Amino acid sequence: MTKIKLMQKLLLLTFILLIGILVTQCKAKIKKPLTIGDTLPDFSLLDQNGAVFNLSDAKGQALVIYFYPKDDTPGCTKEACRFRDEFKVFSDLNARVIGVSSDDVASHKEFEIKYNLPFTLLADTDQKLRKLFGVPSFGAGLVPGRVTYIIDKKAVVRYVFNSMRQAEMHVDKSLEILKTFK
Repeated sequence: MTKIKLMQKLLLLTFILLIGILVTQCKAKIKKPLTIGDTLPDFSLLDQNGAVFNLSDAKGQALVIYFYPKDDTPGCTKEACRFRDEFKVFSDLNARVIGVSSDDVASHKEFEIKYNLPFTLLADTDQKLRKLFGVPSFGAGLVPGRVTYIIDKKAVVRYVFNSMRQAEMHVDKSLEILKTFK
């Protein structure tokens, strides 16, 4: 075997090894989305008032955590206002509503005031929580997804509803599932 052929084989093996390492690293970074039966991971984020919200502070309470693309856009506003309009029903079911988007604290505060939203809005500006939950994006990753998670008092995911187009249906599905909690 000539030196050139030996070098070519060595380069090919090195290339294959590097590709294998890259594929392994990429797979390790892909998180499995939260699904029914999973325990909610602990997290902390700033709310619309600039206060730190810790999941641990909501232990023992049913949660509706809904991820939405952007404050004050048509679909997101309809969804938020529908959660607002049904807020007493959620409260009567001992459930806490929490909205999450990548908007900052100031944007959330304006959104809360403009539409008189009575629930917590969390600022996930670096999208770490969205990634932790495995919320998908659309349009080549440019549009954050709209997904609602219904969490029981033991911090277990009981239902996941994923729909970009049916913004208001997130409220209906949430109430339907919460009413089955004992």
